[in-house]
Amino acid sequence: MLRLSVPTAEQEKRWHITVVCLIILETLLLLTALVPAQLWTRLLPQSTDAALDGPYPAALAPVVAALLYVLPVLIGFLCRAWQRALFYATLPAWLSLGLFLVAATFKIGAFYLVSPDHVTANVSTLELFAFLGGIGWLGRQVFKLHQSS
Repeated sequence: MLRLSVPTAEQEKRWHITVVCLIILETLLLLTALVPAQLWTRLLPQSTDAALDGPYPAALAPVVAALLYVLPVLIGFLCRAWQRALFYATLPAWLSLGLFLVAATFKIGAFYLVSPDHVTANVSTLELFAFLGGIGWLGRQVFKLHQSS
């Protein structure tokens, strides 16, 4: 028999806390990815891979890269509404790109954001995270019905 899963208030609370934690983790990963390689080499002079992998050991670099794709999908999967899934999945990118933009304006200038190559890259990043969040939400819809014995 198929039945619709209705989460309890306690489950909803745990899901919201999990989503917030995933958003924070994704934001931190994106912020470390946006730090220029030159800064990582100055901050971590003893590391030979700091320019490529930032603060992460070379063995963890593939895991970090995978998390950048998996976390928005998980965030989207944990959201009941598609609007929330897309917003929460893109929120880390909005925050990270915003902080990066503010930091970049000190060195590069106020019009860094509106240069054509940066606009394209930023919009593509937001589209990617929205798409991944949407995939997660669609996965939730597929697995919403479950078989109970």
